[in-house]
Amino acid sequence: MPKIVLIRHAHSTANAAGVLSGQLPDVHLSKSGQEQAGRLAERLGKLTISQVQLSPMDRCSETLAPWLAKYGKGVTVISEPNLVEVNYGKWSGKKLATLSRAKLWRKVQGQPSSVTFPDGESLAQMQVRAMQSVHDFFASDLELTIMVSHGDVIKAIVASSMGMHLDDFQRIVIDPASITILESSGGAIRLTRLNDSDSSVSELLQSKSKRGHLLGGGKGITK
Repeated sequence: MPKIVLIRHAHSTANAAGVLSGQLPDVHLSKSGQEQAGRLAERLGKLTISQVQLSPMDRCSETLAPWLAKYGKGVTVISEPNLVEVNYGKWSGKKLATLSRAKLWRKVQGQPSSVTFPDGESLAQMQVRAMQSVHDFFASDLELTIMVSHGDVIKAIVASSMGMHLDDFQRIVIDPASITILESSGGAIRLTRLNDSDSSVSELLQSKSKRGHLLGGGKGITK
């Protein structure tokens, strides 16, 4: 069954500073993030995959660099603008502690579907563009792709894929360097892994078994 592996970039210098970096340039992985990226490479392991899609931000390419160096020979790397971080406009570069006192912050938390950032984009626009990448992949003849993106972007993808309203997407947690897996064979999208920051997923991703009927929870993936 075709699968998308959604990966949030590893811990960044902006994360360490408590800053909302958005689409600002020159944001890289922190030392902790570099260590997370190394562990991520081993958690993914050797995969049969033809392409990966990366947000254009440096921290996303840096997150997958260890895996590409060890296992990614012959893999096509695509810089995908639909996966880029939210354009937070005038909020970009500001401390989260400061932004949390802004009037708009309450809407961001409770009614994100109504939020457009000052001189930036709306969260609804972001969700539409991000889901375009998801739908394009599932409409292709590819079996597996990795998409490295950002916390709010992945939360919006998961919410849409699960039929949740965007106003509920803050209920989803996506940690740095975490793995979330979606699968679909042309019908509804299924969520098979969410915000996994510890386990190896290589066996799951290489399995050819179909999940079939899920009444009673299903039997899971077997070899």
